Amino acid sequence: MASVLKLLSTVLLLLHAFVTAESQRCELSSIQVQQTNTGKKVGYDPVFEVEVKNLCRCTVRSVFLRSEGFASSMMVDPKLFRREGAGYLVNDGKGIPSSVSVKFCYAWDRAFTMSPASFQVGCW
Repeated sequence: MASVLKLLSTVLLLLHAFVTAESQRCELSSIQVQQTNTGKKVGYDPVFEVEVKNLCRCTVRSVFLRSEGFASSMMVDPKLFRREGAGYLVNDGKGIPSSVSVKFCYAWDRAFTMSPASFQVGCW
């Protein structure tokens, strides 16, 4: 019985070390933000599509972007992108699995600079 507990403890310790190491490799650069002009317009404003992609090997959640002065002349789905506190919450704060993107559109006379501000890592 003691050897089974010792083995289980060792496995749990190794698993914890792996999860900790994985989560430490996920940095702000693991969140890729790309924008493209769709060619569509809302009134005179061009429509931009924003793709927020998780390049981390783990699921990320509570992803916040910086976008100073952001505005849109069209409704942006608040479940995909909304102002919350000092930043903008992506995907309603829900998890974004590895290599998966969340996309949303906005319209304005120019594209706004957007960059990752923070996120939480969940390696299970």
